[in-house]
Amino acid sequence: MHTKIKQLLDLAVANKASDLHLTVGLLPKLRINGVLTEVSHFVTENVAEMETMIFSLATDEQRKKVEIDRELDFSIAIDEARFRVNMYYQRGVISAALRVVPVEIPNFASLNLPQICKSFIESKQGFVLVTGPTGHGKSTTVASLLNEINMTKNSHIVSIEDPVEYILNPVKSIISQREVPYDSKSFENALRSVLRQDPNVVFVGEMRDLETISSALTIAETGHLVFSTLHTNSAAQTIDRVIDVFPEGSKGQIRMQLSTVLSAVLSQRLIPTIDGGRIPAVEVLIATPAVKNAIREGKTFMIDTIIQTSADVGMISLEASLASLVKSGKITEEMAISYSLRPSDLQSRLRTRS
Repeated sequence: MHTKIKQLLDLAVANKASDLHLTVGLLPKLRINGVLTEVSHFVTENVAEMETMIFSLATDEQRKKVEIDRELDFSIAIDEARFRVNMYYQRGVISAALRVVPVEIPNFASLNLPQICKSFIESKQGFVLVTGPTGHGKSTTVASLLNEINMTKNSHIVSIEDPVEYILNPVKSIISQREVPYDSKSFENALRSVLRQDPNVVFVGEMRDLETISSALTIAETGHLVFSTLHTNSAAQTIDRVIDVFPEGSKGQIRMQLSTVLSAVLSQRLIPTIDGGRIPAVEVLIATPAVKNAIREGKTFMIDTIIQTSADVGMISLEASLASLVKSGKITEEMAISYSLRPSDLQSRLRTRS
């Protein structure tokens, strides 16, 4: 690895950055608390040196692959952290975006998530979806929940990821982390064979197409606890996204299947705090009979109302979460409104006394 790249990786870890961006012809940038910051003191000799630095992250085989495919995902490790690397071309030159993945998996309490979320791991079977925009902590949340299982239960946890991010070290559980395309040629192959591996818990890194979504639903249906992630902004949108992937003729069957296996949806985004950090605002959907019935009958428009009226069973609307953060002095009202899906509802909540 190029010496200057190692310095940048160390700098990213030291500054608790979430991402490092490398582009030929530009200064490197770190994303710290959601904001891109230029590494102004960094100097390269010339354009070719930055290209050499970026390619030094990859093996010869990976370099050949990115030159053919023009983009590649993989992971690397240094002493203090792991990095998920996306190497890609833009305007004919190589670039890279590196996501910082700490070696130590945060414990659940440190994530500032509602306690109801920890109950997701108590089910023997079901389907738990963690959703939200890119870079808002989905992988960290899932890793923390899986590690809680690892530390407390005798289970076989199988993850299928591209690439593997957090490394789970076995405590009470057997851990099988399969990285596509190195441990399995594809998500489809890995999901097809996972039931023969006697799992208790399966983590599908991302549900990206009909095949992976269909397989994840089937695995949950056959008596396993399945976790996965989606890039959606709300629980209702998540349900619609899963169903809309399928052809029109099979949507009724999928609604029935999803209503049967769904346990919960956690939608989260990390909000900049007044003191300069970030804290999660969440929407929590629990698959109660009312939710299952709405999914089965294709009435997902009712889900938002169900969430707002079901706080007694642990459901939380995004606006309720944002209002709580404002009232506790953690975030500003302006920041809350900018992240809200229903600003008028949020403002109404802020006007009421807690």
